[in-house]
Amino acid sequence: MIEREGGRLIVKVPLIMANARGLLEAGRSALQPGEQVFDFSEVVEADSSSLAVMLGWLRSAEMLRSTIKFAHIPAGVRSLAEVYGVTELLSLA
Repeated sequence: MIEREGGRLIVKVPLIMANARGLLEAGRSALQPGEQVFDFSEVVEADSSSLAVMLGWLRSAEMLRSTIKFAHIPAGVRSLAEVYGVTELLSLA
């Protein structure tokens, strides 16, 4: 679901409801101290559940005292973040 490549965490599956729980857990397991970059460049499909997953990763990172940035967020997810008023929470890489 998520692979570490060159210091980035590459999401390899669609960010959709069917994958949300697995992605949340995979992302939590991949977190390490310091800055993490979740890269969505290989994501071909995303829905509103992606925001819940991303916010869950941010909460987990905060507890570990690490930081998260997001790269290549799909346009639809960016639009949803704006509608829900959470854009400022999603640090972009």
